[in-house]
Amino acid sequence: MLIRTKRDWELPESAATPESVYINRRALMAGAGAIAGGLALGGTARAADVPVAAPVRNPAYTLDRPVTPEAAATSYNNFYEFGTSKDVVTAAQKMPLRPWTLRIDGMVEKPLTLGVDDLLKAMPVEERLYRHRCVEAWAMAVPWMGFPLAKLVAFAKPLSSATYVELQTFGRDTYAAPGLRQPFYPWPYVEGLTMAEATNDLAFISTGLYGKPLQGQNGAPLRLTLPWKYGFKSVKSIVRITFTDKKPKTFWALLNADEYGFWANVNPAVPHPRWSQAHERLLGSNESVPTQIFNGYGAQVAGLYKGLEKEALFM
Repeated sequence: MLIRTKRDWELPESAATPESVYINRRALMAGAGAIAGGLALGGTARAADVPVAAPVRNPAYTLDRPVTPEAAATSYNNFYEFGTSKDVVTAAQKMPLRPWTLRIDGMVEKPLTLGVDDLLKAMPVEERLYRHRCVEAWAMAVPWMGFPLAKLVAFAKPLSSATYVELQTFGRDTYAAPGLRQPFYPWPYVEGLTMAEATNDLAFISTGLYGKPLQGQNGAPLRLTLPWKYGFKSVKSIVRITFTDKKPKTFWALLNADEYGFWANVNPAVPHPRWSQAHERLLGSNESVPTQIFNGYGAQVAGLYKGLEKEALFM
């Protein structure tokens, strides 16, 4: 008899979005095509106004903990462009999401700038259930909708000499969010990955959450999602992706590299200078659970850091 041992990152299928929700949303999207076409031409829109294709759940990405209540995941957010408070919902709703363009440049065959809707038409959309671990020792488990970052890398056609991917959040030239007035931060927000990390199966560009379009406070319209790293690596509201052969100078590393280094892989054995990383608080329940190395995704990503263990597992 075949006995299947559940992996430590799996979630029961019952915890994912019900099939009836997808069916109803498909009907809604069919009637919203005219709205989508109008948004692509210009104007401004909130996340709730921007229709998205109904996601197909990818069964390969599941977890064994309950999905975080939607209200908790969409109301407790770090987004310093809107302020240092966790409650940035009101400020983020003012950010226009259309028109929105993405610049792809650096070491690529041909630099280009394209609208977010044109990009989404070219990408496969799916839903994945991922853990998310903040460096502040809180965590959530949510259903992200989007597409693999590897698909975007292939679309960009980087040169073989490119070894890093640099991703940038909006600056004042896109939207003058209140936090951007703080001169002591090295704006714009920049994060980076090695090419190997960027093309790993887990690396994901999120465009939706809980089967709905991504909201501003969660990083609309394009947000990086890296479930094996601390959350500050998952750069939000992306406007530029640059391929380079130099390690990117990232936002938090510029502020304090000892606390927020380039790698930022989740590691319960390495404490933050001001708190332990051995446990994490689950949003929505405040339950404390043990933190896992690579946030439970070691089987998929540990091989990326062979020979770099001391550096990559520190921060």
